Amino acid sequence: MADEEMDLETTCFQLITAAGTAKSSYLEALGKAKEGDFEGAAKTIEEGDASYREGHAVHATLVQQEASGKPVQMSLLLTHVEDQMMAAEVFRAMVVEMIDLYKKLGARDEGPKA
Repeated sequence: MADEEMDLETTCFQLITAAGTAKSSYLEALGKAKEGDFEGAAKTIEEGDASYREGHAVHATLVQQEASGKPVQMSLLLTHVEDQMMAAEVFRAMVVEMIDLYKKLGARDEGPKA
């Protein structure tokens, strides 16, 4: 395998790892919110965001490479990377909304008792 192909494969695995770590953090945050630990949930969302940003930075280098006229060889692995990055974004959006719902439910349950 050529060095360039190996580098792209390594880059793909870095991206998959970053996206997977981000998704795991987002799901962990949801679990914390479910237990009422909203501060812990917020911190864990931030950890997931940090992982996602790491992956996004690597992804940006591939986009810049393509934009500079040096094509990136498309492969099933790179397609999987794109899917995982998009999934992490969707996970985050949904988890943030669900955490907000847990907060509202908690506030409602703690409201004035009749």
